[in-house]
Amino acid sequence: MNYPKKVTIGDITVRDGFQHEETFIPTEAKVWLAEQLILAGFRHIEVTNLGNPQGMPQFRDADTVLKSLRSSKKIADMMDKVSLTAITIREKAIERAIQAKKDGFGPDRILLMVSTSESHHRKNSGISLDEYWKMAEKYIPLAHDAGLKVNGTVSTIWGCPIEGPTEMTKAIEFAKRWFAIGANDVEHADHDGSASPDRVYRYYSMLLDAIPRPEKQIVHFHTTRGWGLANVLAALQAGMTNYESTMGGIGGQPANFVSGVPVTGTGSYYYKDPNIVGLNSTEDMVVMMDEMGIDTGLDIDMVLEIGTMVEKIVGRRLRSESIRNGRIPKSITGNK
Repeated sequence: MNYPKKVTIGDITVRDGFQHEETFIPTEAKVWLAEQLILAGFRHIEVTNLGNPQGMPQFRDADTVLKSLRSSKKIADMMDKVSLTAITIREKAIERAIQAKKDGFGPDRILLMVSTSESHHRKNSGISLDEYWKMAEKYIPLAHDAGLKVNGTVSTIWGCPIEGPTEMTKAIEFAKRWFAIGANDVEHADHDGSASPDRVYRYYSMLLDAIPRPEKQIVHFHTTRGWGLANVLAALQAGMTNYESTMGGIGGQPANFVSGVPVTGTGSYYYKDPNIVGLNSTEDMVVMMDEMGIDTGLDIDMVLEIGTMVEKIVGRRLRSESIRNGRIPKSITGNK
């Protein structure tokens, strides 16, 4: 089997992982985690959502998190090589990112998102796909003028939790459209765990045939049904080199209940049990890749230590097996 010799892994715990938490994660903990991830070797970090905090109070501290990271002495000498991403689904959030960039503390990159399923897209964005594409065409140049890179995400590639099956070729066309209107890279997302390994391999093979730039394409899996790492293996076989994940595999849609208060979030959960959903575990993915001889550029022992601390931050056992069982020894230990 042929796999890439080197991959890039972006950790998105601080945003995508914590957005599903029903208790507010302290600002200091978010900043600590982002700092530790950077110290462990991650160079692509999602740190907040700049949307309306009334609907997503988990990110009411967005400005403080960004300002704290920009002023952090622990990582000051690394920040010129780090990309901080903020989610900006709609116009006001993009405008907020642009202003924050002008004020000297904004993100390096923003994320816009479409779904191949109209109902899923409307639930996430509040407007139709046609309206969203027009909005993106207007705002991407404005973001670039402010010095922001733009990610265009394509979701519901392998299925929609609202409508059911979707057509994968539609996502390829959406990816081409993102690049055509100026996106710097494209995330290809399975946001509810609908992807199976055979279709993952087929999709990413089609994608690289259509757009042979793996460094510009990002793999994003949820592992609702336990297929996450099998899907990573399938993506590696297809030649993909850029991945996202969260510590402990946490994450999901924005919570509709935070610290004792019902909030909008994205409405009712898609899942039967919101406590057992999420993304691929960063810890397990990097340990697996290391065993396969794939260079992640990360301090894997430190990643496992961070994973243990993230369990303390959220106050429960998460879904990483590697922080319990450790890495596989690289040499004879001498124990009998």
